Formats: sequence, C-alpha cells, structure tokens
Amino acid sequence: MLEYMSSVFISAFVYPGILWSQLLIGIGLGIVFGAVWYAAYWTPVLGKPRPWAVLAGSIVLSWTAVAFIQIPLQIWVSRALNYFWSQAVLTRWLLLATIPTILLSGLVQEGSKLVPVVIYWWRKGKKIDPKTGLVIGAVAGLGFGVFEAVWVHNSLFISGWNWETVKISGLLVALLPFWERFFIVAFHTASSALAGWGLAKGWGWQFYLITSAAHAIINYSSVIFGMGLLTNVQVEIYVVAWAAVVTGFALWLRYRKQKTAAL
Repeated sequence: MLEYMSSVFISAFVYPGILWSQLLIGIGLGIVFGAVWYAAYWTPVLGKPRPWAVLAGSIVLSWTAVAFIQIPLQIWVSRALNYFWSQAVLTRWLLLATIPTILLSGLVQEGSKLVPVVIYWWRKGKKIDPKTGLVIGAVAGLGFGVFEAVWVHNSLFISGWNWETVKISGLLVALLPFWERFFIVAFHTASSALAGWGLAKGWGWQFYLITSAAHAIINYSSVIFGMGLLTNVQVEIYVVAWAAVVTGFALWLRYRKQKTAAL
C-alpha cells in the first residue's frame, strides 16, 4: 500500500514520456483557469504575502493528504465492506456501497485545504471578517484546484490525448476533460471559500461538513458515470451545474453588501 501511495504522490511531479510542449500547455491551462477564478474573488488582502503562504500550504497539505490519508482510508473502507458483504452484493448495490469512500474524499480534501486557513485565522487572534475568511478560503481552494488541474492535464497528455483526438471524437468530446477541470477549479475555490466564511462566522465545523458533503456530491458523478447511467456529456453537465451552484453561492457572499471591516 505504501508503494501505491508513494506512486500517486510522485505522479504529480514526474510525467514520463510527456513532451515539453504538452507540459507547458498543461501548466499554462491550470494557471489560466486559476487566474480567472482568482480575479472573481479579488480583494486588496490578496496582495499581501500571507495569502500566498495559505495557497502554497494548501497545495502541499492537500496533495499529501490525498496520497497518504485519503487513499489508505478508502482502501480500508473497501476492505471492510468486502468483509461483510460479497462482491456480488456490493456490485448490485454499488450506488450505495461507494458512498463511504466518496464521503471520505470530501472530508479529507476539504479538511486539508482548510488547515492553512485555520492557521491564518488563529494567527489573527481567531477574529477575522467573514469576507476575509471567504477570500482566504478561496485562495486555499484555488491553490489545490490549480495543482490538481495541472496533474490531470498532464496525465491526459501521457495517456495519449493529442490533436488527433479532436479529429476522431470531435471538438466537444475531446475538450470535455479540460472544460470539466475549469469548473472543478471553480468548485475547489468556492467550497474552501465557504468553509473560510463559516470559520470566520464561528461555524467552522458545520461549514467543514457542509463543504465536504458538497465535495462528495460532485465526486459522486464518477460513480454514476462508471455505472453507465450518464454519458460523457451528461456527466459534464452534472459537474458544471453543481460547481456553478456552489460558486454562485460563494460569490454572492463575496459581493453581498454588508457592514464589514475594510479588507
């Protein structure tokens, strides 16, 4: 198991066989996606050094948590389910059987993204304006979202994606993975923004659980797709719609008029 966890962790930094042009495109797209959503949450506080430390901390902590916490927990849960039920029963009830592992992905990733936000909040005496909490949370989510996007883009190129794919499958289908990742970056940013807002309001653990559940909902699309209940296009609509709902709520809080301390 340790070897598998290590290989997942390393896969974000080593891309065997990828061309330099593909690597630059993968990184460039991730940065562009991030810049779009960074601009959507912009306040002057983001021009200071500490938010950038939050962004870097989110990347390191979240990817480490995915590799060394999320993966083993999901493996152990799967083994526990197989201990109590046969594979045939689990396959028949797959939509229910996968819920625990999907929930774990939300709990681990939202928790790890929130850690640097909590440190920022603690260093500010546990008293920050809710809008500040929101934008600092957005930065934490943005960092991991962009990092994950670069990993996914480069993994696509390694798996054989090229412009011939566009000719064979058509522009819409070929670009779906990149379209999805644009909105996944939006979701990561928004979910952490909401968690940061909740922390500043004194509802830290409540909003952590809410955003973890929201994360599980978007990840559940992979289960539905894997069972053949949705097509490629339909699952992208699912992802985009849910990301838009969460992002819309976060941006409404960001731009809602209220009496707050200057940012």
